[in-house]
Amino acid sequence: MTSSAPDIRIENLTIGYGGTPVVEDINATLPGGGVSVILGGSGCGKSTLLKNILKLNTAMSGSVYLGKHNIFTLKKKAFRCLKQRIGVLFQDGALLGALNLFDNVALPLREHTKLKPAQIAKVVKAKLSLVGLEDFIDYFPNELSGGMRKRAGLARAMVMDPDILFCDEPTSGLDPINSAELDELLLELKERFEMTIVVVSHDLASMQAIADYVLVLGKGKTLFNGSKESLLATDDVYLRQFLDRKGEKRESARITMPHLDPSVMRMDCSKLLGDLDNN
Repeated sequence: MTSSAPDIRIENLTIGYGGTPVVEDINATLPGGGVSVILGGSGCGKSTLLKNILKLNTAMSGSVYLGKHNIFTLKKKAFRCLKQRIGVLFQDGALLGALNLFDNVALPLREHTKLKPAQIAKVVKAKLSLVGLEDFIDYFPNELSGGMRKRAGLARAMVMDPDILFCDEPTSGLDPINSAELDELLLELKERFEMTIVVVSHDLASMQAIADYVLVLGKGKTLFNGSKESLLATDDVYLRQFLDRKGEKRESARITMPHLDPSVMRMDCSKLLGDLDNN
């Protein structure tokens, strides 16, 4: 069955900073209604790509289409309307510390809708229930665990019933159990809502658990785009090294540092510690 959720098309996109490219000539279509994972090592340009898709950074060249809309040519008011169809789970949850969970999740509704307080309360409670935090509605962010803050951020990202949900490193900093629970929650959202989900990650276990489609960045370019199954079956040397978590072999022995000469120390501890060690 074909999904009505929007595709995301990236065409000839080059991104970077200060005129220096980070990733060049990205071409990919992230399918509507599925979970796409943008994968790669640290510093490969994953988060930079996300910032460009959200227009937080200015691309050097190329186009990004959210559904039928080229975000780089949309007028400011039209893009503001488009943003209301987008939810973002930031890496640290990005909750406001001075507000409790209810007020954090209610923020987008208060800013963008004409809903009355009772209607807002109903929606907020439903979204917090969706992520299993209905009993923590009056808690402040500093009273929650890292996993709970991520789920609260997800509730806020979902509060406007978005067509597209972006998640920036959602499992970063979480233990394996909390990571798996968040993966399960994303899969549940995929099944229950007509929505396109894009996850930026370097977490291989999470990618294998949730991805339908994978875009791999590295070495300043696109290394792979296609189905998860095709990626896992690849015989590309670099991709296999990444997927199998194997570092490059060093050609020479690791450098060893000489011990500090005790004579350069301000305090001569050798006799004192030696006496203590002998007791």
